[in-house]
This record gives sequence, structure tokens and C-alpha cells, in this order.
Amino acid sequence: MDSHRGSVKDFVNFNAKQDAELLHKAMKGIGTDEGTILMLLTSRSNNQRQEIKAAYKKAHGKDLVSALKSELGGLFETLVVALMTPPISYDASQLHKALKGAGTDDDVLIEILASRTCAQIKDVVKVYKKECGGKLEKDITGDTSGHFQKLLVILLQGSRDEGVDEDRIENDAKELFAAGEGKVGTDVEKFINILGNRSHEHLRLVFDAYKKLAGSDIEDSIEGETTGNLENLMLAVVKCAKSVPAYFAESLNGSMRRAGTDDQTLMRIMVSRSETDMLDIRACFKKMYGASLYNTIQDDTAGDYGKALLYLCGGND
Repeated sequence: MDSHRGSVKDFVNFNAKQDAELLHKAMKGIGTDEGTILMLLTSRSNNQRQEIKAAYKKAHGKDLVSALKSELGGLFETLVVALMTPPISYDASQLHKALKGAGTDDDVLIEILASRTCAQIKDVVKVYKKECGGKLEKDITGDTSGHFQKLLVILLQGSRDEGVDEDRIENDAKELFAAGEGKVGTDVEKFINILGNRSHEHLRLVFDAYKKLAGSDIEDSIEGETTGNLENLMLAVVKCAKSVPAYFAESLNGSMRRAGTDDQTLMRIMVSRSETDMLDIRACFKKMYGASLYNTIQDDTAGDYGKALLYLCGGND
């Protein structure tokens, strides 16, 4: 994805020292000026926020994130801390929380490992080791099992093939067909190997060839033949191969349009895609659901937290 498809970009006349002082003033004395905090942080890129953090420490001898945490609370605090975290560290910390909390949050593992690029995954593995004090692969294998675990480990290698292998398209489609609908008992290993190792461009052509063979979409076969977290992971990988922004539009819709908002998912996607492909996600959302992402967030959230999310969304469609 081109970085310019994000809703948050580098602020043009950026001055880290000035921003650090604005934040300092917003937190000083009685009461906190949340409005300044949310407007400032959502209109600076993550790199710029790191510079503000350094300027703040240089001027005030304390950590900006700790200062913000002591002034804020609730979902707004969680969102601000997420915005202040470098993207790769944020992914690593989300994975760590998903693995180390009570029970395993499979949805977080699925979302991050299915949607990130190979380069991002390799970086996350490094940062996880440095900042979370363990090996990501070891933590994942300790918490998962079966084919679900195998596909996660393949994705974790961050070594998908590059480009399209013309000679392999037809054969891959036939193998998937034989492994799924073709015979009794799904040969999941074949599915996992192809989904986990071929490039997204290649997979899109394989899915087209599969549809001609099977007369139905690959998703239908996965839904018919697998269940639970393995099904969810395989579907996420297929959806991301087809379109990462459409995958996130669907996840955002799922996080809001039901009883009770899944704020953790909503927040994680809005933060992690704000500088990547938020404009594409918005376009997909509108096309898929006939409503704008902006209005959907507005209806579903409130307060400074809601306002900050709308700034990250960047506009109404």
C-alpha cells in the first residue's frame, strides 16, 4: 500500500518543541484540555509523535506517555497510548496481550498475521523479542494447536513467494479443489501450504481458477469444510489476499454494527491503518455497507474517544 492512502500524514509545519509545550499546557493545573490533546495527536504522524515525546522529555524530564496516562482515563487513554506507540511496537504489544492475557485472543493473532506484509511481520518478530521478552513463535505455539497453529507459524515466517508463478496457478487451484470439495475429509495441509506461502497476486489468480473449477468461491469451501479459529484464520488470509482494505472494512463493520461495540478491535484498526490505507478502507466500507465509516463511528462512539476516532477516520464520504 502507498503510504499516501492514509488519513493521517506528516504535519507540514511541524515543530516538536512547540507541540510538547502545547501538550504540557493542556495537562497543567486543574482539569485537562482533552480537546487540544486529541486534535494535536491525531494530526501528527507517528514519527512526529515520537519526536514530540523526545522533546517533552528533554524539556520536562519526564515521560510524555506516563504524563498523559496520569491525566486521562478509559477508552480515550487507551487510544492515546496506542497513538503514541510506534506501529511495530504496537503490533508486538497487541500480540503479547493476546497471548499473555487470560485465554488467548485468537482474533488479534488472526488480524495481525493475516494482514501485515512480510517485512512488517519480520520486524514485529524482532521487536517482540526485544520489548516483550520472549520469542513470538514460541509464545504462539505454546498457546495454540493443530492446523490453526501450523498456519500461524507459516505466516509468522514472513516469507511468502514473490510475484506470480504462471505455471503453478492451475495446479494450485486443482490441489485446493481436490483437498476441499473433491474428496471426503479435507486435506487441510495442502490448503495451509498454498494459502500461507503464495503471494497475494498469485492467490487472486488461483481463486479465479478455483471458482471456474468448483463453481463456487474458495470461501464457501473453507466455510463448509473447517470450523472455529482455523476457519476464521483461513478466511482472513483469503480476504486479505483479495483486498486488505475490504478485509478491514468488514472487521470495522463487525466491531460496531451489533449489540455492544467491540472497542478494542475498532481502536486497533483505526490506529494501525490511519497511516496506511484508511482512505481505501473508507471507500470499501461505503461500497459494502452503503453508509460512511465516519457516520457509523459517530453513531457508535461518544466523548473525546469518539472525536479522536473521527479525526483518525479523516472525513465523511
